[in-house]
Amino acid sequence: MSISEREIISLAKERRIKWSSHAVRRMLERGISREEVLSCLLGDEIIERYPDDLPSPSCLVLGYHKDKPLHVVCAIGQGKLWIITVYRPSPERWSDDFRRRRG
Repeated sequence: MSISEREIISLAKERRIKWSSHAVRRMLERGISREEVLSCLLGDEIIERYPDDLPSPSCLVLGYHKDKPLHVVCAIGQGKLWIITVYRPSPERWSDDFRRRRG
């Protein structure tokens, strides 16, 4: 089953979110707040899909907070939006619009 932007936005608006310990750790290391992640998810665009991920299919979302790009890997399961990891995309590894990997 594929994840849709509509599902992500709906769960984010309802704050039905589970934060993985990995995501929280990375957010702390990278200085990314929950507010930034929520802002990203509410205006999201799925740029990659990982249908074979377990235990649930996941996707990579591109969003912006105060004009800064943010990537969020998330999945939907058990009626919740699971945040797997969060990072700021590097211009060296991503296209100018942060939608495609370089190389």
